[in-house]
Amino acid sequence: METRLIGKSFLDGKPLEIFISEGKIKSVLPSASSPKNFWIGPGFTDIQVNGYGGLDYNSIQSDFLALGQISKKLLQCGVTSHFPTIITNSPEKISALIQQVVQLRKMDSLAHSCISGVHIEGPFISPEDGPRGAHFREFVQAPNWYLFQKWIEESEGLIRMITLSPEWEGSASFIEKCVESGILVSIGHTNASHAQIMNAVKAGARLSTHLGNGMHSIIARHPNYLWSQLAAENLSATIIADGFHLPAEVIQVFRKVKAEKLMIVSDSVALAGMPPGDYDAAVGGKVTLTPDGKLHLFGNPNTLAGSAMNILQGINFLLKNKLADLPEAWQMASKRPQRLFEPTFDPFQIGRNPDLILAEQASDQTLKILKVLKNGVEIPLD
Repeated sequence: METRLIGKSFLDGKPLEIFISEGKIKSVLPSASSPKNFWIGPGFTDIQVNGYGGLDYNSIQSDFLALGQISKKLLQCGVTSHFPTIITNSPEKISALIQQVVQLRKMDSLAHSCISGVHIEGPFISPEDGPRGAHFREFVQAPNWYLFQKWIEESEGLIRMITLSPEWEGSASFIEKCVESGILVSIGHTNASHAQIMNAVKAGARLSTHLGNGMHSIIARHPNYLWSQLAAENLSATIIADGFHLPAEVIQVFRKVKAEKLMIVSDSVALAGMPPGDYDAAVGGKVTLTPDGKLHLFGNPNTLAGSAMNILQGINFLLKNKLADLPEAWQMASKRPQRLFEPTFDPFQIGRNPDLILAEQASDQTLKILKVLKNGVEIPLD
């Protein structure tokens, strides 16, 4: 099986030609020309997926193999790798949800290749209203290394990331143990002081989870945990770029401060990818999904009930609103998150079984996916 891709590089817009044979990159060469609006780059990596297309990683399924549909649906959007994200719950429920993902990967080869890690978001977060977000208060607790170590073992090494708040006593020691175990630690859903955040960074925390969300609606002018995370040079940050979670001007500021350390996630819930309408959600109860993709509490448009976007929609929001050019927006959803876990990641490396996308840029600057390759094999697009 041979594939030839011609388009502009996602890195700099220069035309290139990639030749793939037997699932491996054989050559990457400059091209004399390329179709005007065709671009080539790595598949998108979404490190925060709670669910998608009516399926939920945070619910025990009667048929857990149905969760494999999430990988298939995300591939249609160019997402070639993702992290199922398991949020605050009882320790027993979290264990069961972890084991459900492990079994899914063992029995579904496509899910195995698309699920590149598990993200545990909680339960070691702030118990306060506001920073806690939609997480269940009754299950929030202080960091517990023995409990987390149990989850690592149950995941068979699949847990690669945890979101926590360093406001708890002993957080720095917990973070150090995570780092020693190869787990990326991200600060989120926090009410931590400046000193606590700086101590977390010193202990090895490297990321802020959906910066600007999971906060009090009103915070002190200064100091506050938003300024502290923005000021921490060693902290990268993810944002939800759906147009609802953050105003465009906030994204502009975050981009100026974090520069190449800023990336996007979907933080999608199960209703992402579903038709507009009213639904009963596991978190939030009665909710409404609007035609423009806003998910809010039923009868209360001002209160969000989660994110109903995918990463491609996030990229397109950045492009349409001129918050980033195409190379930067693409890298925010691919190269940058990949390099959190694979510092030398090179999507065009000779001999690699590549995850690649061929996309066309429309007149409104947004991207349309034309081809998706997973491990060097083209995935049929519906």
